Amino acid sequence: METTGSNLIFLDALVIFFYLGATLALGAYFSRYVKSSGDFLLAGKSLPFWAIGMSIVVSDIGAIDMVSGAGAAYRFGLAQANFDWLGSMPALVFVAFVFVPFYWRSGVYTLPEFLGRRYGRGVRGFQTIIWTGFMLSMLAVMLWTSAVFLGTVLGWPRQTAIWLTVAVVGVYTFAGGLTAVVMTDVIQMVIMFVGAGALLGLSLWKVGSVSALVHTISSRGPEYANYFRLLLPNDAPTPYPWSGILFGLGVVLSTAYFSSNQAVIQRVFGARSEWDAKASVLLAALFKLFIPVLIMGPGLAAAALYPHLKDPDSAVPTLVRDLLPPGLTGLVFAAFFAALMSSVDSYLNSSTTMLITDAYRPAYGALAGRPPSDRHCLFLGRGLTLGLIVLAGAAAPFVDRFTTIYVAIQTLFSLFQGPTLAVLLLGVLWPRANHAGGFAGLLVGVLCAGLLNLTGKKLFPSEEPFLFVAFWSFLVSLGTVAAVSWLTPPPPESSLRGLVWRFVARDAEAQALLREQLEK
Repeated sequence: METTGSNLIFLDALVIFFYLGATLALGAYFSRYVKSSGDFLLAGKSLPFWAIGMSIVVSDIGAIDMVSGAGAAYRFGLAQANFDWLGSMPALVFVAFVFVPFYWRSGVYTLPEFLGRRYGRGVRGFQTIIWTGFMLSMLAVMLWTSAVFLGTVLGWPRQTAIWLTVAVVGVYTFAGGLTAVVMTDVIQMVIMFVGAGALLGLSLWKVGSVSALVHTISSRGPEYANYFRLLLPNDAPTPYPWSGILFGLGVVLSTAYFSSNQAVIQRVFGARSEWDAKASVLLAALFKLFIPVLIMGPGLAAAALYPHLKDPDSAVPTLVRDLLPPGLTGLVFAAFFAALMSSVDSYLNSSTTMLITDAYRPAYGALAGRPPSDRHCLFLGRGLTLGLIVLAGAAAPFVDRFTTIYVAIQTLFSLFQGPTLAVLLLGVLWPRANHAGGFAGLLVGVLCAGLLNLTGKKLFPSEEPFLFVAFWSFLVSLGTVAAVSWLTPPPPESSLRGLVWRFVARDAEAQALLREQLEK
């Protein structure tokens, strides 16, 4: 994709400079509250629901949706909105009432730690490897998104854009840990909503109206007949046929994402109360209502204005470059960078947390015969923060090999989200699920997902079969966990306390009865 020189003038540069300076200042301010590894990794369990809810939203959508989500809407149409409506709100409500109580009461730092308590060290280690690899891949994807945007708007070389992002995000995440991440996310969400709203308004003004947008695109021929349909036929030449959307996305990918993605649930682990933990997820579901309008709308408008873009992911950067006046360009630029940084800092902090909690601490304890000191973990956490973001910056250019950035992300998710959800769901709801079943289900499910990704184009009605891969690997993993658990001894009841629904409900009833007796 060709780039042009910078369109930013002094006023825009001033807005951007002020925003970046304020972000770094916030990181420095919250660094004074980081006295332990618990403060750095989980904000000392002091986060209020409104901050967590806003942070979940902005970490989830981020710059990837502003660029790649709009790019996918440019190419495939309104069906892309399913990833935020059908693919977010039902799952968030389900997770708030089914999984969040277990997470918060357990006092864990990570999902692998939670699954390790339920299934043993094998599942914990496997999940740590999976999620660490995935999060590093996601960091690389996000940094490449920065390169696409800045290269189009400013004409910068993509490597320059990548390393600028590495420098800014690395500094404030290194300084303030999760507290800095969440509190900067709050500001970044406000800026992102304002900036995205301004871009949407100007894009529609340029097109003429919503009806003009629909008419302009629909009149191009029969290949655009399904462009404004939410659910597409199975024979439509897109990755989003209705069967994949309903079962692969609605049942598996969305639920798995919000229940097991460390970058999302780590904020829940840091909530100051169980009520705050639940309320934060429900608030995030409410905010998600607005995302398709703010993110997909500009992608559709770009399809009407620029029908021949070679790279769909350049739709939003092109709108910013061509439509926005001085000052507003700087605001939207800051909104993009806000979204980008909120995503990068989330995955960066979560990767560090998993490596320390699920890899380093157990290994150190086994070798040294004692756990590492808190000061030791805090020092290591900050060192890993810098090392991981530099590693992701070096890997970012490899993302260009995929058709669109969004396809790259969803393909990565499909490799393990189905098996993870199966193991997590049966672990929480079924006391009979045991260590052997959990490990076998995870292993067989991931192998199945890998095989289906290689052969799926021949088996499923989609050019990119990730939705079907997620659904069928979930079913295979579910069956494997159940079968192996039935054929092997059940786990002792004492190991299930606080981890399985039936025992948590029984404990809650016993505590309520005890309180009544004491009051009498």
